[in-house]
Amino acid sequence: MGLDEEELKVLMAEDEKEQVKETHSKGTASEKETDANVSFQVRTRKIYSIRRFTRALQSLLLCLLLYDQVTYKTPVPTGDVYFAETFDDGSLDRYWKWAVEQLKENKVPGDQGLVLKSRAKHHAISAMLDKPFVFKDEPLVIQYEVNFQDGIDCGGAYIKLLSDTGGLSLEQFHDRTPYTIMFGPDKCGEDYKLHFIFRHKNPLNEDVEEKHAKRADVDLKKFYTDKKTHLYTLVLNPDNSYEMFIDQSSVSRGSLLEDVVPPVNPPKEIDDPKDSKPDDWDERAKIPDPEAVKPDDWDEDAPAKIEDPDAVKPEGWLDDEPEFVPDPNAEKPEDWDEEMDGEWEAPQIPNPACETAPGCGEWKRPMINNPQYKGKWKAPLVDNPNYQGVWKPRKILNPDYFEDLQPFRMTPFRALGLELWSMTSDIYFDNFIITSHKEVADRWASDSWGLKKLVASANEPGIFAQLMMAAEERPWLWVVYILTVGLPVGLLVLFCWPKKSDDDYVYKKVDLPQADVEEEEEEEEEEEEEEVAVDEEDKAAEATEAAPAAGGTHSAIGTFTAASFWIMFPPLTVLFFFFFFFLLLNQQKKLRRRMQKQEETM
Repeated sequence: MGLDEEELKVLMAEDEKEQVKETHSKGTASEKETDANVSFQVRTRKIYSIRRFTRALQSLLLCLLLYDQVTYKTPVPTGDVYFAETFDDGSLDRYWKWAVEQLKENKVPGDQGLVLKSRAKHHAISAMLDKPFVFKDEPLVIQYEVNFQDGIDCGGAYIKLLSDTGGLSLEQFHDRTPYTIMFGPDKCGEDYKLHFIFRHKNPLNEDVEEKHAKRADVDLKKFYTDKKTHLYTLVLNPDNSYEMFIDQSSVSRGSLLEDVVPPVNPPKEIDDPKDSKPDDWDERAKIPDPEAVKPDDWDEDAPAKIEDPDAVKPEGWLDDEPEFVPDPNAEKPEDWDEEMDGEWEAPQIPNPACETAPGCGEWKRPMINNPQYKGKWKAPLVDNPNYQGVWKPRKILNPDYFEDLQPFRMTPFRALGLELWSMTSDIYFDNFIITSHKEVADRWASDSWGLKKLVASANEPGIFAQLMMAAEERPWLWVVYILTVGLPVGLLVLFCWPKKSDDDYVYKKVDLPQADVEEEEEEEEEEEEEEVAVDEEDKAAEATEAAPAAGGTHSAIGTFTAASFWIMFPPLTVLFFFFFFFLLLNQQKKLRRRMQKQEETM
């Protein structure tokens, strides 16, 4: 990570200071438990969020660097709550009936959760709240974590808030126990849902009816298949608005008065159940033309297909040869019993004589569409002069009409329960909290789910590790890697490497040594040497004049190749990297499965 020992000590000292401050704040909060409402100022919230974020990063660094020196600390609510449970004590003696275990993957030391251990069975578990929740002037915030550790085939992980009735007994909790709200994920087949259902009481007849919120606005499939811990939050406000979050990101919002099915308030008018359609009511917009007459040349008996009169039998057609003949090489099986199996006949094979001929057997003309075919005649449709429209019953006032403008004021609840049926085991639940303040739930999540998220991110394999693992499974990926890296480098060397011009060298002719000759030949040789020297000087002058022109040509070529490279290099590089990353994403799922298997074997 690039941290020395002194920097590490500073991080640990700051973490200890934050823990001392948190302990002091808890003591102050306990002295003010008598206050019904908790006041959160904007400035305090911002400072507290920054500190929490800093602490989370420090915890992650310490976890990566020191491993066993970092311990998980059970989160403690910072405000007024109705229910909070972490399962970190490992005990179910209080009310729970299931197992308490750590996560299979991305474990946080000291952190435990409630685990559904059996499959294809009904499960019912419940717990009393610290105090009943009454729907008045404060919001309702419900939050908990779910991890489908083995995926999910068909089943749910939703919770129920059990209504505060006189006959509520946790020992008798079952699927018909009255509840006020049901919230959480559910999946069967390819239908991925996030339920928010509340039970509304009719003020006229006291009947209770379930109201279902609209479906989430995002695709939920990834939250059920990635085997990660996800945070589910429901916020219900006194103004009848609601909002659902997954991992602190909004996935659905709406109004209890407008965005639930069936609606809370019935229509003012309904169809009269006693009204009926008159016998002479004509709903036909079009009718056959009564004045239309079938044409005389309309032949309804003409066939749709006829023989092609222009067809001619191909030459060489073997009329007397059958298409199939008995196999001359076939032999009757030794165990063939003619009394039981009948008379044995050799199997049929294609006639060898027909292989070179255009066809065998009786020749028949091919069939073609009949140009005279028209089918059964029908009169054309015209507008119906007696058309009265589609009949509808008359409207009357709804005798069951009522108007409830405050559906938020639901039946109070005083217990939380899980009543589930699942085809998958090892569903992990953790860190339930019910409060009236979203800030309290967010701080609770930062101390619990936030740490799980950081640990899971830290345990994800790096980009190079994923590349190597992918190449181990598919060796041909090495070709892609080499092309992705080597092609841009090769182009760079090819187009931008400077070349040495051949015109930089001027070769000078060297005279070979001559033997001594007679005095009378020396004069002739001197004259010849002078002529040769003059010729060489002329050639050197011509080469000197041509050198700038040649250098300019090579400079232009170099400029052109460099420009061509810088035009071609970016799109080629982007193209290869896009291909590379798309290929990497396709390998993510398989790589994760392989790492999970490796961890299980370890």
